[in-house]
Amino acid sequence: MKFSSKTKAAAAAACATVLAASLALSGCAPQSSQQQQSGAEGENDALEKLTLVLDYVPNTNHTGIYVAIDKGYYADAGLEVEVVQPPDDGADVLVGSGKAQLGIGYQDVMANYLGSDDPLPVTAIAALVQHNTSGIVSRQGEGIDHAAGLAGHEYGTWDQDVEKAIIKSIVETDGGNWDEVALVPANSTDDIAGLRTDMYDAIWVYEGWALQNAKLQDYPVDYFSIRGVDETFDYYTPVIIANDAFLSDEPDTAAAFLAATEKGYLYASEHSDEAAEILVAYAPETDPELAKVSQQYLADLYVDDAPQWGYIDAERWDRFYKWMGDEGLVSVPIPAGEGFTNEFLPKR
Repeated sequence: MKFSSKTKAAAAAACATVLAASLALSGCAPQSSQQQQSGAEGENDALEKLTLVLDYVPNTNHTGIYVAIDKGYYADAGLEVEVVQPPDDGADVLVGSGKAQLGIGYQDVMANYLGSDDPLPVTAIAALVQHNTSGIVSRQGEGIDHAAGLAGHEYGTWDQDVEKAIIKSIVETDGGNWDEVALVPANSTDDIAGLRTDMYDAIWVYEGWALQNAKLQDYPVDYFSIRGVDETFDYYTPVIIANDAFLSDEPDTAAAFLAATEKGYLYASEHSDEAAEILVAYAPETDPELAKVSQQYLADLYVDDAPQWGYIDAERWDRFYKWMGDEGLVSVPIPAGEGFTNEFLPKR
């Protein structure tokens, strides 16, 4: 853990793949629209303004943030939070440059710069979902209900090094032959539509969105979780990231932001349907029915077995980065405890 006040612009080039990697497992494209907290009339001038950059389009991973806006939790904490879509070079670069104080990132994507010679000054300060809820979905009955079953089939890849290394690892851990897995481009913004049209036989998705979408479409699929094959891959995705200078200069503001955000996620956990309606109100392009079932799925997973919302377990965090180092996926080994902190979470 470290908070450097120096922006490291040279790392931007090394992080040019950040957005691509973050979109790879979401199947969503970024938009330029903005959502801003309205606040009580006449009060906004007295609030401290913060900018939070999403990882991609609004979805149920973000619901607690919109609840905190809608319920006035941020305003009560003296904050006005503007939520914006990511630029082409991603939320991480914008946060690292200091142009935004906060963003949504992923532990695996953060390795692109944490494991470089000139890392971005960015730190993960909270986990939005406590466990990795991603896995491999395929057409039902084709034998891809376990990792080794990918052999002899076409896997839709986003051509990211860490993605392919994880798939190779779980296939071999499950006793399969990686050489028999055919990699094809995952050129679809709708994972289930890609399966329907035979663009690929299997693809990496998030259970809370794509799998719920398959159920709504009444499209039969097989699925297995990544972390179910190997606990090494129970890494944190997504996380709230913050600029290190902001954390160093305004620790009380960072703590106030997380306290209000926690209220939003706890409310979303206890009032799933209402929370989904709030998300759709702020992001009307979202399918209301999909938002509702996805929210019901995630309601108990924001906190799950953690001691509190947002908590990041050091052992899990470090285990994944050690694996990345062992696999040669980072140019510089990431030291234990690097890149995250629980310091700004509400004290219990």
